[in-house]
Amino acid sequence: MEGANQSVVSEFIFHGLCDSKELQKFLLLPFSALYLMTILGNLFIVFLIITDSHLHSPMYFLLANLSFVDFCLSSVTTPKLITDFLKDNKTISFEGCMSQILCVHVFAGGEMVLLVSMAYDRYVAICKPLHYSSIMNRQKCIWLVLTSWIIGFVHATSQLAMILDLPFCGPRIVDSFFCDIPEVIKLACMDTHTLRLLINADSAVLATTCFILLLISYTYILVTVRLSSKDGASKALSTCTSHITVVVLFFGPCIFIYLWPPSITWVDKFLAVFYTVITPLLNPAIYTLRNKEIKNAIKRLIS
Repeated sequence: MEGANQSVVSEFIFHGLCDSKELQKFLLLPFSALYLMTILGNLFIVFLIITDSHLHSPMYFLLANLSFVDFCLSSVTTPKLITDFLKDNKTISFEGCMSQILCVHVFAGGEMVLLVSMAYDRYVAICKPLHYSSIMNRQKCIWLVLTSWIIGFVHATSQLAMILDLPFCGPRIVDSFFCDIPEVIKLACMDTHTLRLLINADSAVLATTCFILLLISYTYILVTVRLSSKDGASKALSTCTSHITVVVLFFGPCIFIYLWPPSITWVDKFLAVFYTVITPLLNPAIYTLRNKEIKNAIKRLIS
């Protein structure tokens, strides 16, 4: 953290979601409820998959890891957002800001790769069903999860390395509710145009690669489903619809924030709330409501 010592700014101030104190107090309860449901929903899915032997399969192993990542991603930003609703001075230390950037990109980058792993799992299950058990063995599943964490960490550290030593010597108000690179980099006391292009290119490589792999996987799946028997196709399509919905909800806001040139503050804030607060809540709901095996596991748990 040598960059912190070289910077005049020792802390940043969040602008928050809005200027109105009354609105901030009003938002306290809804966001607290959303975060509570996110934590309970994702941890419940992890618990259910671990304890129910009927769910001990590659697809649910990956789903449990996705729920854990969503829990972590939401916990990096939302608690600070909630407590700041009650504060006039929404500050965060330089080290805390850099740590928040690192964690957000570790979990968001890891989730992108994990979604690709889940698409690959469905591709093997639907397009190569006779070889599924041999291809998607326990060792392969563990490696897929480890790969998602490693890529997420490498992506996050590469992003952080590019901004850690920037000179922050003047403005310190981050026009957001958490530290994210597009807003923090605006506060540097130097021309960061080239650096912004490099950071966006770094994010674009990971996001675009994952998105293309997802498109290829689900295209193969949908083509195979169309040629399959009606009963098998219906079940496969139901599962894939849940996966595709989650992919769209996660990648949509990320693409607009990091890859879309125009920057409109209220749009950026809305999208940031969506992928850090709303999406981690929607994921467990989508998989629970559309998955018969999860529903049956819940019935077995409460019966």
